[in-house]
Amino acid sequence: MKRSGKRNFKFFENFSHYVPGVADIFILLAFLLLGVLLAQIPSVLVMLWPDIDMSIIMFVSYPIMFIPAMIYASLKSKGNCFDEASVPMDRSNFSPIGGVWCVLLTLIATLSLSFACDAFGFVLPEPPQWFKTAMESITSDGNILLNFISVSIFAPLFEEWLCRGMVLRGLLANRVKPVWAIVFSALFFAFIHLNPWQALPAFTIGCLMGYIYYRTGSLKLTMLIHFTNNTVSLALSNMDALKEMESWCDIIPAPLYWVLVAACVMLVVLITRKFGKVPPVEWTGYNR
Repeated sequence: MKRSGKRNFKFFENFSHYVPGVADIFILLAFLLLGVLLAQIPSVLVMLWPDIDMSIIMFVSYPIMFIPAMIYASLKSKGNCFDEASVPMDRSNFSPIGGVWCVLLTLIATLSLSFACDAFGFVLPEPPQWFKTAMESITSDGNILLNFISVSIFAPLFEEWLCRGMVLRGLLANRVKPVWAIVFSALFFAFIHLNPWQALPAFTIGCLMGYIYYRTGSLKLTMLIHFTNNTVSLALSNMDALKEMESWCDIIPAPLYWVLVAACVMLVVLITRKFGKVPPVEWTGYNR
């Protein structure tokens, strides 16, 4: 079978021969938890130097969390390269919509769904002060450039590598029904956020990313969704006029707010149906 789309990034090729099944996914989760423990080491610096910028700690700690899982997956892929079929982590199956339209529709869907997810604040309990402080430390406090790299570059790269590139790709390659594979990967994505205030929006956006990845095979598009969502949140949290805003409903009259939420949901549905015209890529792999 020929490769569809353009040549995928060389970085992603390091993992194309490792397609984790359900058991392997929990092994990856274990390595991620190991990484989380290792990432606490830089936090010791806070006790030694209380005045250190928390954005520096985040900048150093974030990649460390994913390094054990990436090393494990890379070694497994190299060990399988002569025995297992290759399932590319990133492809560009954009026909018949076209790459430019896929990007534009993805951006519109992301912004729409991000706004609609604001309504979850009405069903979730009030977040505790420690959570608000933690969010401020990685968004509006500290070095804005380091915060941008951590939130808008590291998060899309590492989390999409794991949740879509490894988990969803592995499930689809192992012939799990697409709808369940997408839901499971979105649940996995929600779980690694470790708090309900981020988990519920993460699950919702994770379903959108999963469906687009299932259709296009493009990790670049899911990283674009992740980048856009995080960057908008980062930008809003650094606007003085919006720092005290708990919800868009604080500045938009209630009737108009709910009309906009409904309109955004409908727009996401229409865009999802548009992506439904893209035939899914082949997930069973091929030999080099």
